[in-house]
Amino acid sequence: MLKFVIGLLLTTSVIAKANSIDWSGTYRIEYHEIDRPTLGDDTNKKRKSYGLNSLTLKPKIVASDGVNIRGQFDIFSSEFDAYKNSQVGSTFGSGLNRPLTNNGANVDSQNQESSLLRVSQLYLSVEQENAIFLAGRAPVEFGLGMTHNAGNGEFDHWYDTRDLVAYRFIIDNLSITPMLAKVSNEDFGQGPTTTDQTFIMEYDNKDNGAKAGVFYQVRSGSTGSNDAALYIPVIPGAASVSGGWNTKTVNLFFGRQWTAFEFKVEASFLTGDTGLLSATNENIKFDSYAIAAEAIWPEKEASKWSFMTKFGVASGDNPSTTSVVEGYQMDRNYDVAMLMFNHRMGQRDFLTTGTLHTDPNLSVGNSVDDEAIGNAFYLAPAVKYNYSDRIDIKTTLIYAQMVAKPTLALDTSKDLGTELDIELIYKPRERVTWSNQLGLFMPGDAWKDGASDLDNKFNYGFATKAAITF
Repeated sequence: MLKFVIGLLLTTSVIAKANSIDWSGTYRIEYHEIDRPTLGDDTNKKRKSYGLNSLTLKPKIVASDGVNIRGQFDIFSSEFDAYKNSQVGSTFGSGLNRPLTNNGANVDSQNQESSLLRVSQLYLSVEQENAIFLAGRAPVEFGLGMTHNAGNGEFDHWYDTRDLVAYRFIIDNLSITPMLAKVSNEDFGQGPTTTDQTFIMEYDNKDNGAKAGVFYQVRSGSTGSNDAALYIPVIPGAASVSGGWNTKTVNLFFGRQWTAFEFKVEASFLTGDTGLLSATNENIKFDSYAIAAEAIWPEKEASKWSFMTKFGVASGDNPSTTSVVEGYQMDRNYDVAMLMFNHRMGQRDFLTTGTLHTDPNLSVGNSVDDEAIGNAFYLAPAVKYNYSDRIDIKTTLIYAQMVAKPTLALDTSKDLGTELDIELIYKPRERVTWSNQLGLFMPGDAWKDGASDLDNKFNYGFATKAAITF
């Protein structure tokens, strides 16, 4: 028996030397407080105050030279079904009864509800000299991340993944990636299914700082798999399913970096057929667009100041057209303003982003930062002061206007208003970031909805959050 145990230990030791598991990830803890997300008076402001706690683990199993298995485990994931496929994290005080169970009463509980561990990524990566093969559930990111965003930022709450097979060819500074992804499949048969056919071409010249890329995606779904009428409320007057889903998304990216200046811009165009019929038997189609740009003046050697400007536009849905959906929603990780484009605001869907908010139990007063940029033109200049090696102070002024009037109310203004965000960033040591944000939002008349005369009271918010990466 002793010989067997010794032999087993020696065998295990040899295997451990031949393979390894590398771990990386992010732990974050946050607290958010928003005074009046409805922009209403003191009796109708629906104040929000909540904390979040989460841990993301990313293992990398080195099976052999160039052959890796990668994954992502989301620990302490959200207890809300609307956020289960995200990195939002668990809410402080989630209690024992959400949903109602036989675990006992919250008022006399002595422990907290246990959290689920969710696996959001698991894929094979085979790296060759001039190519990379990917297969499995893998992250997807492109350009500025305004459409396709893998959620790799310290405080990103969302991510993009696909069940895919892809082969990336690398030729000097150019990479070409054909990709086939299965978005949904009803069962093991060849029944109702939705697929993505994607082609990505990227150019990255590190010598002169030039970058460019094209992301071309065609999403096709059979009639049986078309659930748009149930889960995309932004589609106006959808009465019945007449066919399959067939849309095309094209993103173009360009960037250039010089010694004293950097510029990046990305444009996206969404077109195609929803496979739905309106109440008047019209085919409902997509025809929307968005453009995002960033200009950066980095900190000079003799100065502690750096400057940055974000500006862009996302088309909005026109309520007078019942056969075309013109609204575009940028990725929720692409942040410009702490309040205006991050938390739901007002008493109407003025940003026409209802396609992102499908849970009827979550509203402007009890949701997390699940808003996105839509139906808006924005300009957001920012300045950052490097107070010390550990402290940065960043100030951003955001001005925005609506692109399309989302309701048929008379005399509707397009002025969304102005927001001032102040952020204190403290880095006490490497890989540790503590951010404290104050947002002051002065809503424009657009939130009044013309003759509806809704409230557009001043709003402010505060957030303190820490992230540890490893």
